[in-house]
Amino acid sequence: MEFKIEKLNVYTLIQVLEEKLDTHIAPTLKSELVLISGNGEKNIILDLSKCRYCDSSGLSAILVANRLCKNANGTFVLTGLNDAVERLITISQLDTVLNITASIEDGVKLIKEAEK
Repeated sequence: MEFKIEKLNVYTLIQVLEEKLDTHIAPTLKSELVLISGNGEKNIILDLSKCRYCDSSGLSAILVANRLCKNANGTFVLTGLNDAVERLITISQLDTVLNITASIEDGVKLIKEAEK
């Protein structure tokens, strides 16, 4: 299984269980994101703590999640970044666009603040 998806009170938590977020699993992640968004979810936390590598298709999936949440007036949070993935996001200047937190708990706080 590539992902663990939990629907919680104010958000949906998606944990990527693979070491690589690349062309092999990014399309599946995008499909899941579209389904979750289609079900009325507007707040998503994407946990990449098990991820060691991300390529452009992985970044694309992350941006899809961000756009879907924004379009639904919700909040998208990226968490659990390791050094290599964080570096890629910084180089791509996506750290200025995305909500990035150190932990799932911080992400939940960010979503609850935005809900007020």
